[in-house]
Amino acid sequence: DAFRCSSHRCCECLRCCGRRDPRPRTVWLGHPEKRDQRYPRNVINNQKYNFFTFLPGVLFNQFKYFFNLYFLLLACSQFVVEMRLGALYTYWVPLGFVLAVTVIREAAEEIRCYVRDKEVNSQIYSKLTARGRLCGSSTARACCLVNQRVPADMIFLRTSEKNGSCFLRTDQLDGETDWKLRLPKHWYIIKMWLSNCLLKHVLIASGTVVGVVLYTGRELRSVMNTSNPRSKIGLFDLEVNCLTKILFGALVVVSLVMVALQHFAGRWYLQIIRFLLLFSNIIPISLRVNLDMGKIVYSWVIRRDSKIPGTVVRSSTIPEQLGRISYLLTDKTGTLTQNEMVFKRLHLGTVAYGLDSMDEVQSHIFSIYTQCTSGFWKSHMDPPAVKGLTLATKVRKTMSSRVHEAVKAIALCHNVTPVYESNGVTDQAEAERHYEDSCRVYQASSPDEVALVQWTESVGLTLVGRDQSSMQLRTPGGHILNFTILQIFPFTYESKRMGIIVRDESTGEITFYMKGADVVMAGIVQYNDWLEEECGNMAREGLRVLVVAKKSLTEEQYQDFEARYVQAKLSVHDRSLKVATVIESLEMEMELLCLTGVEDQLQADVRPTLETLRNAGIKILDLKKGKNKRLSIQIQAVKVDKMFCLWLFCLKYKSEQNIELCCKYKSREGCDGGNDVSMIQEADCGVGVEGKEGKQASLAADFSITQFKHLGRLLMVHGRNSYKRSAALSQFVIHRSLCISTMQAVFSSVFYFASVPLYQGFLIIGYSTIYTMFPVFSLVLDKDVKSEVAMLYPELYKDLLKGRPLSYKTFLIWVLISIYQGSIIMYGALLLFESEFVHIVAISFTSLILTELLMVALTIQTWHWLMIVAELLSLSCYIASLVFLHEFIDVYFIATLSFLWKVTVITLVSCLPLYVLKYLRRRFSPPSYSKLTS
Repeated sequence: DAFRCSSHRCCECLRCCGRRDPRPRTVWLGHPEKRDQRYPRNVINNQKYNFFTFLPGVLFNQFKYFFNLYFLLLACSQFVVEMRLGALYTYWVPLGFVLAVTVIREAAEEIRCYVRDKEVNSQIYSKLTARGRLCGSSTARACCLVNQRVPADMIFLRTSEKNGSCFLRTDQLDGETDWKLRLPKHWYIIKMWLSNCLLKHVLIASGTVVGVVLYTGRELRSVMNTSNPRSKIGLFDLEVNCLTKILFGALVVVSLVMVALQHFAGRWYLQIIRFLLLFSNIIPISLRVNLDMGKIVYSWVIRRDSKIPGTVVRSSTIPEQLGRISYLLTDKTGTLTQNEMVFKRLHLGTVAYGLDSMDEVQSHIFSIYTQCTSGFWKSHMDPPAVKGLTLATKVRKTMSSRVHEAVKAIALCHNVTPVYESNGVTDQAEAERHYEDSCRVYQASSPDEVALVQWTESVGLTLVGRDQSSMQLRTPGGHILNFTILQIFPFTYESKRMGIIVRDESTGEITFYMKGADVVMAGIVQYNDWLEEECGNMAREGLRVLVVAKKSLTEEQYQDFEARYVQAKLSVHDRSLKVATVIESLEMEMELLCLTGVEDQLQADVRPTLETLRNAGIKILDLKKGKNKRLSIQIQAVKVDKMFCLWLFCLKYKSEQNIELCCKYKSREGCDGGNDVSMIQEADCGVGVEGKEGKQASLAADFSITQFKHLGRLLMVHGRNSYKRSAALSQFVIHRSLCISTMQAVFSSVFYFASVPLYQGFLIIGYSTIYTMFPVFSLVLDKDVKSEVAMLYPELYKDLLKGRPLSYKTFLIWVLISIYQGSIIMYGALLLFESEFVHIVAISFTSLILTELLMVALTIQTWHWLMIVAELLSLSCYIASLVFLHEFIDVYFIATLSFLWKVTVITLVSCLPLYVLKYLRRRFSPPSYSKLTS
């Protein structure tokens, strides 16, 4: 017979967000021919382009920006005879080189993405058919039964585990490595909960499962919840774009001035276009290529740094952003800590037990069960649990009974499941039957829960067994206490608490246990005068605090609650609100048992790293949730409230030109790992810390580090160097273009404002490539101080926060230097040439090349051997190419003594004053780092 699974609406666990209206879906098992609609193929495609759209798409993304389109129009204008200024290759070769670099980079990204997608889509799973054949996950449809592996969003039907449930890991989905419990969905269940679902990418951690595929391909929850990552642009790139706009304005103004000086005679509009072409070097087309190649070098240096091993650069477009951090917002768990929970404190109101007094807790537990064994135990042959203590509590609770009630509540109120594994000596079945301690492992969705259960084991009350309906505890004497689980109310970010109702099999008593945050538990427990004060004291010690309470129920009270609870769960409208209301009816006047304090160990060198960041001018802020549920910010100290979850680093650019460095790793209220990915993708820059909760958030970050202490070197050394190097590189590329443009302007002015190019053909291309490219690009290796000095004096980082390395002031200085040097070279060549025009070209071009090489040497602060090689290589290339440039340069003239002294004089006049000014500035107004390098 055909089995039909009908979904009459989109359940929130699979369709929590979608743009389309929910539609009923009927899945036929064993009868695929009865499908009434087509379902998408179960393939993952993260590529931006396909074979046909790659080249058009890449070109469109390049030319949609004004300046790239501008250079394209300039190159195309050379096909018009009236506008042609020289050979076509002088415009098309630079543009083609820029586009080729972009196309190759995009192609490499697409190939890597294709390989990753193919690997995922070709993974094998078991499909239950008459023949039991295997197929890849890309062929799964919404009518298949899938075994062992989860290739799509499924409904959980059956498992090989004898308790009827299974555990799974969602580290590929939300970054959490802890196990989560899932229950099979029966045919009579009306509502499907998250516990009945298996989402794509989860790993089955125990047993074998069988399920029916419900959603595939683009309908997967993970696909619908994931937005396409945006292309990030750093603050440095925005500043460079602003300067480029200023250069474009200067280009238009100079062209209009030249035509105006001709009194707009003749076809003046063509003259404007010719001058725009003639002075197009004012906007350097090589600027973008140089900066992009520089970013690649910075990323390579970061990855190769042996002092921050494991650092990964996933976005090579924004390394300069690491040098502009102003704020650090941080939480504690997983970011500043190791995510290793250790039980530190048990507080009963009048007495507190720490690590040094846990033996007292253990003695209280032993005494309770020893007394019970000698009296009540012998007559009933069953553990007394609560009943043996009831008479004592009627008069006055002894300290031992108070401790026992608190420990038992902690041992019962949780979602931990003991799992038994073979240890080589004892097999799994035998270990589970005899509750072997050496084979037992605790699994839970939170490490805090595991730490609490491990502590109860250490003091004598051990969780040895659990399934969907029962729980077993072992006493210090080896007796087993059996409890029936009647109801479980799991922890949620909205409720901030979890509860459980259990029945003691030996006495029949029903108890409702609850634990949660003090902000919510304060209104649930009976009045007391110590809860708020002690919670604050423990929180200030850095402990994660939970309030534990209980309430005894009669059989009639529980039956009444169960009837109302079932009725609320069957409601069609406002189901969640009605269920919460019924549960809250129990949460009144509960007996406060204890407070628990769990500590998460700090990572190595957290305190010196925070001190370094604070000395660097980075404001360290604590995003803290107080008792009044308002967000408050505390500066200087990083003290984290117990209710905040993990954070991962993300940079956010603000309108007031500040950048926030937020630390977010896992989740905050109402968030999960998927939301962290979206948040990091929206941030201007993200730095992820890999922790024990998985790598989902760090995989979505732009930079990934393995320890918090590596953040100091990442910012102080690499962030600072990247920003300063790019600032120097961009301004020097602009200077290089402005120099030759100034020479062209002087040349045109002298020759009656004629739109005739000074340099043509290979000269104009070689100037910005083989003659000057290597020395200029070698500035990416420059540094003002050693990395050890930058780490020792983080105050040097403060100078970058105001953007002084690249500002309107420094830009204006370089513009004036370019105008001065270009004018000196051109006027010097015009004054010293003898008779032929080619002598002007030879003198001015040679002086220009030498001036650029000397200016690079003037700019360098720390010489690298590659810089020397670049200088000598460029000079050698120019000298060697003179033999082949007889079309533009008189080869016989450059071999004369007259040529040599004229070039020498012009070069010295253009560079020597700048050397003098640099010396005087360092002598009377030295930079902040000069004393550290001397």
